[in-house]
Amino acid sequence: MKEEALTYTETKSLSMFMYRAVKRFFDIFVAIIGIIFMIPLTIIIKIIYMCTGDFHSIFFIQKRIGKNGKEFNFYKYRSMVPNADEILFKLLKEDEEAAREYKISKKLKNDPRITKAGKFLRKTSLDELPQLLNIFKGDMSLIGNRPYLPREKEDMGKAYNTIIKTKPGLTGYWQVSGRSDATFEERLKLESYYSNNCSFSLDTKIFFKTFKVVLFRKGAE
Repeated sequence: MKEEALTYTETKSLSMFMYRAVKRFFDIFVAIIGIIFMIPLTIIIKIIYMCTGDFHSIFFIQKRIGKNGKEFNFYKYRSMVPNADEILFKLLKEDEEAAREYKISKKLKNDPRITKAGKFLRKTSLDELPQLLNIFKGDMSLIGNRPYLPREKEDMGKAYNTIIKTKPGLTGYWQVSGRSDATFEERLKLESYYSNNCSFSLDTKIFFKTFKVVLFRKGAE
């Protein structure tokens, strides 16, 4: 019995090692191709923002929670006004309805901080592409849970320890299961499920379903 248990443990450990190794190789491969594509896109987005009188950086950098709770610099194309956080805190303080909405989903349906160019970037999910830099660096994976804000740690409750077992991802189980249509609590359940059940088969399913979600812009806000 002990030998059988040891064999099972060793097999499971080897399987997980292979899963992580292949996944990391695939992450690097996709990231390199994506970063090359990003070069002309970055120039175009910069020109668009400059034409609207916005000369601030088009990159948005923010601290997020990574694997095992380690924080890292998270990259996106900026889709909001430069002082977005200040506007948010002020809005939540002055608007009770907006505060209730944000508490439930951690998002605002009609977010006044989003720029015109940013609205297009979000609808097409192009704002997410700079995360390929995070993937190349190893902070994130192509597929995993979305990285949470440090200030959301307390709201995550018991799900926190489960979710941080895996690297955050550019896309994941939550995004292909409703994305912004899901409440924060539903998101925690979906992402806890992924952390406990991540595998080649689940990642493959999420990978191909992501194209459908992006193509039809389902839940993208």
